[in-house]
Amino acid sequence: MQRVIIDPESKSLAERFALVKAANRRRGRFPAGCVTVVETEAAARAGGDAARKLHPAVVYGPSSSSEGQQLYYLVKWL
Repeated sequence: MQRVIIDPESKSLAERFALVKAANRRRGRFPAGCVTVVETEAAARAGGDAARKLHPAVVYGPSSSSEGQQLYYLVKWL
């Protein structure tokens, strides 16, 4: 997993609980279309579904990529 540089002064970037749709858990960043932000850690854990490839996580973002996509960076899997 790559190290995420967090900007403490950012008003739009933040750590968030989320459900990440991913075939495997080796990637360190995900397009916004694969990430569903939820309110709490409990909601993320409850929404996890391995059969549907939904994994609870803490992510950082959204950040704009050089290609103009919105990305979330993995902080940790829950």
